[in-house]
Amino acid sequence: MFDIGFLELLICAVIALLVLGPERLPTAARAAGRWVGAARRMVSQFSSELDRQLKAEELREELRKAGDVGLDDVQKTVRGALDEAKKYEHMILPDGKGHQQTPMSKGTAADAAPSETSGDQDDSPTPDNSSAPKQVPPGSPDKRS
Repeated sequence: MFDIGFLELLICAVIALLVLGPERLPTAARAAGRWVGAARRMVSQFSSELDRQLKAEELREELRKAGDVGLDDVQKTVRGALDEAKKYEHMILPDGKGHQQTPMSKGTAADAAPSETSGDQDDSPTPDNSSAPKQVPPGSPDKRS
């Protein structure tokens, strides 16, 4: 990264020893080491995140290409099947008529079932006596007041 040789590092160490003195130099060296380590970690995190983003973008592009190819194949297959079905359309539909009902769609099972009601039954609704109060004979023990 930086083109710093051993001689430049030795000169920096001598200047730091003269400026800081032997008492504060170890503390300053530890702080400088922490800063350099933090900077290296930040650079490595940045580069790994950049690599991950590039790989994700390449994967998205590959998926986009693969998805487009698959969609075209499906469309071609469906169109081919429809063209094949149109060849045999004259066998199913009579001439001059559009859509004809099939025997299954003409009626339902409920329509085909015989009617269970007879003509002598009264179709009028019967009154519901469940909501009316019950008549209790006088003198019975269940008399309500």
